[in-house]
Amino acid sequence: MSTVSAERLSRIFVEVADTLVDDFDLLDFLHMLTVRTADLVGASAVGLLLADQRGRLQFMAASDEQARILEIFQVQGSEGPCFDAFRTGQPVLNADLQAAGDRWPDFSRHAVTAGFRSVHAFPMRVRREVIGALNVFGNTVGGNFDGADVQIVQALTDVAAIGLLQERAIRRGELLTEQLQGALNSRIVIEQAKGAIAQAHGVSVDEAFTALRGYARRSNRKLTDAAQEILADPAKLGAPTEH
Repeated sequence: MSTVSAERLSRIFVEVADTLVDDFDLLDFLHMLTVRTADLVGASAVGLLLADQRGRLQFMAASDEQARILEIFQVQGSEGPCFDAFRTGQPVLNADLQAAGDRWPDFSRHAVTAGFRSVHAFPMRVRREVIGALNVFGNTVGGNFDGADVQIVQALTDVAAIGLLQERAIRRGELLTEQLQGALNSRIVIEQAKGAIAQAHGVSVDEAFTALRGYARRSNRKLTDAAQEILADPAKLGAPTEH
């Protein structure tokens, strides 16, 4: 990991812990977590899975489209580093994807084809309760995560898990699994809107998602509401601008 100032690291942790706000948006929060983690450790990509109301991992967020596709493969095959981290409550560190064919045959094949060479997975946990896992992909193999990196990323995922549980307990008083199930349903609408924007404006899916998030923030709306609005009237977004 490149040198990170204490001030910047503090800002990231405060941002991840700040879930107790009136307009908390779960999906936007989880996407932010993947992007901040990737930026913090210089990872190629980061993906995140959370457990639904039946305790089954589901894709929720990724730092880019390539990671999103890989996480969906992981869920479909019910195998991969996130599943190991979720089941054991322990991180998976510096796994060589080219040598992981016996451990995760389908997942490792797709990941190597996508250009990744290593993967790490961190459980999102509060004490003994594990609610999901974070995948960190790298394009090099061997020792690229040192002890400080592991401690920081695990602490970040733990803070995020605590924040999610606090947000549920204090703000809504509803079961976390019900909230996550609602977010899973909302993600379908967001994926449809991303595809519609990409097709309508001839941009990549990542650029379409950036445009959708920008529209949601400018109009002070949640991602799901903005996605539903765009699906009903694609002209409302206008041409996506470069960022």
